[in-house]
Order: sequence, then structure tokens, then C-alpha cells
Amino acid sequence: MNIKKVFGEKVKRIRKKRNLTQEQLAELIDISPRNLSKIEVGDCFVKAETLEKLLKALDISTEELFANEHIKESEELLNLIYNILDKIKNDHKKLEKIYKITKFLTDED
Repeated sequence: MNIKKVFGEKVKRIRKKRNLTQEQLAELIDISPRNLSKIEVGDCFVKAETLEKLLKALDISTEELFANEHIKESEELLNLIYNILDKIKNDHKKLEKIYKITKFLTDED
């Protein structure tokens, strides 16, 4: 797991949730939009001073920003998917929808 990439994706997600453009957030935390872009794609990490400004600008706590409970390993994800499938194994319509979604996601055309 690339911590810079995970962190950057989280910053981007929260920024968008707050309806801020990169330019707006960059101005609030006193860095260039180019540097914010590098942070969001995981090319670089924030300095401590910038981190404090980021927390304030996004109105979040350190814990919220660094919480990564949404990240799951592949094996755990497969087990969760199998559990869902087991629960709906007799529901043809739901299975058909899942089939179409997985077919769409795996088609390489």
C-alpha cells in the first residue's frame, strides 16, 4: 500500500465532498495548485505546517484524515462478496444484476 497515494486520494475525496476546487483548497492552505495536485495523486506528501492548514481548511480531525478502515485486502473483499452472494443465492433478479455488473467490469473490449 502506497501511503502517499492513499493519503492523496483521501484528501481529494474530502475536498470534493466540501465542494472545493484544487485552486480553492490550495489557496486556503497556502500552496500552489500544482503542489496540491501532486499530493492528491500521491507524488509527494505534505509538510507538517501544510497538514495543520489542511485539517483546518477541510474541517476534519487528524484521526478522520488518516483513518483507512475503507481499505480492505483482496481476500477480505472476496469473503465479503461471497457472503453477499450466499445471502441472495435464491434471488435470480439480484444475481442477474450482479452478473451484469461484474461482466461490465471485467470486459476488456
